Amino acid sequence: MNMPSPITRRTSRRIHVGDVPVGGGAPIAVQSMTNTDTNDVAATVAQIQRLQQAGADIVRVSVPDMDAAEAFGKIKRQISIPLVADIHFDYKIALRVAELGVDCLRINPGNIGREDRVRAVVDAARHHGIPIRIGVNAGSLEKDLQKKYGEPTPEALVESAMRHIDHLDRLDFPDFKVSVKASDVFMAVAAYRLLAKQIEQPLHLGITEAGGLRSGTVKSSIGLGMLLMDGIGDTIRVSLAADPVEEIKVGFDMLKSLKLRAKGINFIACPSCSRQNFDVIATMNALEERLEDIMTPLNVSVIGCVVNGPGEAKETDIGLTGGSPANLVYIDGKPASKLRNDHLVDDLEALIREKAKEKESRADALIAREA
Repeated sequence: MNMPSPITRRTSRRIHVGDVPVGGGAPIAVQSMTNTDTNDVAATVAQIQRLQQAGADIVRVSVPDMDAAEAFGKIKRQISIPLVADIHFDYKIALRVAELGVDCLRINPGNIGREDRVRAVVDAARHHGIPIRIGVNAGSLEKDLQKKYGEPTPEALVESAMRHIDHLDRLDFPDFKVSVKASDVFMAVAAYRLLAKQIEQPLHLGITEAGGLRSGTVKSSIGLGMLLMDGIGDTIRVSLAADPVEEIKVGFDMLKSLKLRAKGINFIACPSCSRQNFDVIATMNALEERLEDIMTPLNVSVIGCVVNGPGEAKETDIGLTGGSPANLVYIDGKPASKLRNDHLVDDLEALIREKAKEKESRADALIAREA
């Protein structure tokens, strides 16, 4: 259960988005994007704080005009998580948010006009130590590429990306990451695979406009899962028509399932059947809701009967196996106590929190010794 991931990740150049390393073997960063009105500073700050509490590494904020740029500056002063400014066409907005402390510029160089404007943005990014993210989307390909290819294709996405990259290469600016997103899983996967062979920079993964919570999670898990299994990807965003916090939860669950990140609780739970000795589904729903605040990596198994319960419990930090007249709890693979159904969730939550504190204390002690 605690074996390292068998995935060999693609070698990429390391950049930094604020204090978050991206690429070069750094942990894959999970990010989301605010959907509040950026000019509503209080609402945007509140949403960013919720995303940070959910475990987000990076948050992107849309900055469509100069009023939003000034609001962005006020937002930045109130939060600690790295922020990416999403900018289209107007290079002056990029220059302003660079002055206001942005951690990354999401702007396509080829879309901001003359060479002197591109140079001005790159010079500002270089001066402030800010990376750039090039973001290509199948829904907004250049008109000549649409005409050339007839429709969005993986090759068209990569050609568009390389055009923008050429601007930065000419100006000797290597600190950028790239995304080539499409809502079609096959198109996005093929585009990322093509691009991964052509550049050394980090890749930001996403299946754009994936859908609602359920359908978007499925589509994103398939597409991003294929790429992550290939070792491709340095940051990810799960694009859902849902609360952005759900994007962070799904992103981390995706990485945990591939053993690429260990953050929070990894639950192993049976789907339940008539053999169960307690209500597995209700127990899991309650535990997931109550324990969202725990970021310490833990493996917890919740199995309703003795068929698979003991085997799973022996491989987890804490394991619950259904039994009669009481359920058996394993800690570190060994039988530890028995819990009755009437206070099952409360008692199990207390044990999990105690275990999380123990692991966190051990980790802190190890860091202190190494320092």
